[in-house]
Amino acid sequence: MRFLLLDLPILLIKGLLTLLVFLTPVLGVWLASSLVAYTNGPTWLAVLSGILLFPLLPIAWDLWGSKRRQRKPPVLTWGDRLVLRTLLLNLIFLACLLALRPQTSFLALSTRGDWMLDGKQGSQIELVRRSLFKLANDLEWLYLAVHQNPYQQYADTREISPPPQPEVQPFPQPTPSSQVSPQPQPTPQPAAKTAATRRANLWSVDASIHPAVARMPPGVETSIAAVAQYIAQQEKDPFLRVKALHDYVADRIAYDAPAFFGQVPRPPQDAETTFRTRKAVCAGYAKLLEALGQAIGEEIVYVVGDSRSQISDLNGSGHAWNAAKIEGNWYLIDATWDSGYVNASGFTKKYGTSYLFPPSEVMIVSHFPDDAAWQLLSQPITRGDFLRQPMLRPNFFAQGLKLISPTRSQTDIRSNAVIQLENPGQRWLMASYGVKGSGQSQHCAQQTSQQPQLSCALPSTGTYEVQLFSGDQQYGQYEYVGQLEFNKG
Repeated sequence: MRFLLLDLPILLIKGLLTLLVFLTPVLGVWLASSLVAYTNGPTWLAVLSGILLFPLLPIAWDLWGSKRRQRKPPVLTWGDRLVLRTLLLNLIFLACLLALRPQTSFLALSTRGDWMLDGKQGSQIELVRRSLFKLANDLEWLYLAVHQNPYQQYADTREISPPPQPEVQPFPQPTPSSQVSPQPQPTPQPAAKTAATRRANLWSVDASIHPAVARMPPGVETSIAAVAQYIAQQEKDPFLRVKALHDYVADRIAYDAPAFFGQVPRPPQDAETTFRTRKAVCAGYAKLLEALGQAIGEEIVYVVGDSRSQISDLNGSGHAWNAAKIEGNWYLIDATWDSGYVNASGFTKKYGTSYLFPPSEVMIVSHFPDDAAWQLLSQPITRGDFLRQPMLRPNFFAQGLKLISPTRSQTDIRSNAVIQLENPGQRWLMASYGVKGSGQSQHCAQQTSQQPQLSCALPSTGTYEVQLFSGDQQYGQYEYVGQLEFNKG
């Protein structure tokens, strides 16, 4: 009995090491293969790394050291040596991958960690998929350790608490095709309507600049307080008053594209500097809107997090926007994205209201706050859930469109890129494709369609971005509504 008790710890240690020997190669191959899938690399590279790490390199190491063991008797058995060397090599491999590419490793595991389950269905498959993504989400600290948001420094230090159980904002009903336009313009509901009725129509607010902003006398724009007080005097409806504040920021401020692209140093993004210079990046827009609200007692707060847009990668980039409390409920606002758009040539001014009071379920497609409470969802999603979503704009949902497949931001294909939709409003649809990062695109062979399926014949292997456009007429103006990424093998 005494010897059994003495041997028990040794047996437990050996059992643990043996378990780790099998787990570490599996984790190493999972990480390597997910990185390969994420970057559309050759799968044989991940397979080769797994074979090398277990058992080829450990056995080769042991054979190399066999000459030294001939001179003196070995302390460990061959099995013990194989276990320890396999464990050491795999731990070094995992540590190097995670240390050298921590952010990409998290992104790869979160978006492509289930690549081996592509095309497979069933309850057990879904259980494995959820388990893989749960494990990937536990590595979010790696992503956060190196992913610094430059706009966090402007966050308000006040204690502001969003509702613990936010009320879900309903989606607007699809509009018949004969009445759909890129920016719906129904008459705003009067203040006498109930809060529930108002919330159901908020996403269809008037898409023109508020009259108080459009006809503001130049002499008013002497200070932030003067502008805010003028708007408060001109508009008594609480929703339209916040819209007017949003409109002022979206219309008067130009996006500082050179600062965003790092061509010039980024100037301060406080509200006063933004108001004086009339240009800013997202933080300046959000701080100015916050300051305008504070000047007249409107509760508008600064929200910081990540966003994904047409010009960003799947992981997105640091961003800042706002939330406003109106009649006891919180609503999301992004005046930056409603001011226009940015590309390689600079900033193009184009006022809109797509990101003024959008449903929370729509905003979370492109905006992921650092504080999950500002998702304003009853069931907040994880960063992995956010990254796996296709990048769709609010107007995609406003036009009644629904994406059936693919449901992921990145998809592997062998032939054509096929997109299936629900299109109850019979919108005219068009798609274009381009090699990722090239900045060039061309129309898919199927020019326009009202059918629920679009197909793009991608010319060769590689990673492609397929962009979707929608219009209310076959021959007319089409607007960008979303983007999906395809890896053609």
